[in-house]
Amino acid sequence: MQMQKIKTALLSYGMSGKVFHAPFLDIHSGFELLGSWERSQKLIQVDYPYAKSYPTLEALLQDDVDLVIVNTPVGTHFEYAKQVLLAGKHAVVEKAFTTTVAEAQELRDLAKEKGVKLSVFQNRRWDSDLKTVQKVLSDNVLGELVEAEFHFDRYNPVLSPKVHKETANPGAGVLKDLGPHIIDQALYLFGVPQSVFGDIRITRENSLVDDWIDLLLFYPDFRVRLKAGFFVREANPAYVVHGKKGSFLKHRGDVQEDELKLGKKPNFTTWGAEAPGFEGLLHTEIEGRIVKEKVPTLHGNYFDFFEGVYQSIANDLPEPVSAQDGVNVMRIIEAAIESSEQKKVVDL
Repeated sequence: MQMQKIKTALLSYGMSGKVFHAPFLDIHSGFELLGSWERSQKLIQVDYPYAKSYPTLEALLQDDVDLVIVNTPVGTHFEYAKQVLLAGKHAVVEKAFTTTVAEAQELRDLAKEKGVKLSVFQNRRWDSDLKTVQKVLSDNVLGELVEAEFHFDRYNPVLSPKVHKETANPGAGVLKDLGPHIIDQALYLFGVPQSVFGDIRITRENSLVDDWIDLLLFYPDFRVRLKAGFFVREANPAYVVHGKKGSFLKHRGDVQEDELKLGKKPNFTTWGAEAPGFEGLLHTEIEGRIVKEKVPTLHGNYFDFFEGVYQSIANDLPEPVSAQDGVNVMRIIEAAIESSEQKKVVDL
């Protein structure tokens, strides 16, 4: 039986289209990459000679497209995704899903009304690091959870050359750039918290957008702290989880983004394997015995997100990351902004 081919188009072919989407759409036998909307440079045919370069969004939507990847700057997500859904097409929208909760809810409701699938590209759920943290938690070797702390830190004091990232607009700033990754990971593992405290700052000289965040998510019996900043020369562990029996620490080590940027093509055997030396450290008590050992890192694979999208469309299964998941991340972001402005804890 032949697989249903889902005809897919991108809304841009810059870094994200070239690195994060096209390689996986290309190797997945259930997708047919039709092309991309390209405004200035026409580059997709260099990598995929069979692909089309669409001059306008209208031209793209008039083509025989089933699925559209909305991978343009955050401030445009709502407007473009809405046009895609109104045209009756399925959509994958990059993070941050939208700039407000209201926009996110409108897109969620519109997709439901139109009977199409809408997913948010939270690929970091399929990082080798997070998959390993998830396994440690599911193995229940730490005991009752007390606290977790996730970091997405960089050392990068200079402003980005990408204008949309450094001008004061609703989609700019680290809270909506790196923030959605760690917020989504926290919600994926722990669910939606009861309340949020946010501290949002500007630390780089001449920066117009937030570049340092410290969020505290309040759950009934534990706390989750999420941090991102641009002045971390010596990296903290990206994941720290403390339970009543023990701790797990894991440095960020997922190789997929770096390998994709080098032009390496994903495969089904060795893809997403971390280099030795990035294993997490488990220090806990198991059956009365104190254990301190390295934990082998699971393979990461963004392919699994695209497989989830395929199954959701072809077999009417739930999306791998739902529009409601996207709404929930935006709720945390909006609560964090309110909290930071008012210097108080905000209930969800």
